[in-house]
Order: sequence, then C-alpha cells, then structure tokens
Amino acid sequence: MTKTRTTVRIAGRDYPISSSDTEAYVQRVARYVDRKITELSLATRLNALDSATLAAMTIADELAKSQEELTRLRVQLERERGELQALRAEKEGRA
Repeated sequence: MTKTRTTVRIAGRDYPISSSDTEAYVQRVARYVDRKITELSLATRLNALDSATLAAMTIADELAKSQEELTRLRVQLERERGELQALRAEKEGRA
C-alpha cells in the first residue's frame, strides 16, 4: 500500500505524517484534533501539553462511546435480521 507524506498543523506546530490514507483525510483528522485542543485551551486556559492531553481524553471518550453505539447497533441489526428470517420462514411454510 502506498504511503503519502502530509504535513499537518496542530496547535501551531507542523507535523509530518506518513499515512496510507488520503491527504484530505489526514488533513481533516488534523483539523479535528487542532479544533479540540484550541477549544479546550480557550475554555480552560491550560497550557499546550495539558490541553493536548485533555483533548486526547475527550477524543478517546468519543471513540469509546461510538464503538459502544456501533456494537449496540450491530446487535440490534442481527436481532432484527433473525426476526425477518423467522417471518420469511413462517410465510414460506404457509405457502
């Protein structure tokens, strides 16, 4: 897989990133991280390191909650798929 080298700006610093994702995707992720750090820095008046740490915790929390929701939706989908298959089988049994 081809890796692309992209430079992103986060919290006022440039970081070279090597990724197999597109440059647009890497830039979008970097903007998200930068925005989180900036929001927390302005809201809390923390220094850059503490703002970055708090941003990492916030993003990790968002990720964990998203993964839990994805798991819940997959379980729901499987349950509904099973119900649909049962209804199909029941309908075929009557035909």
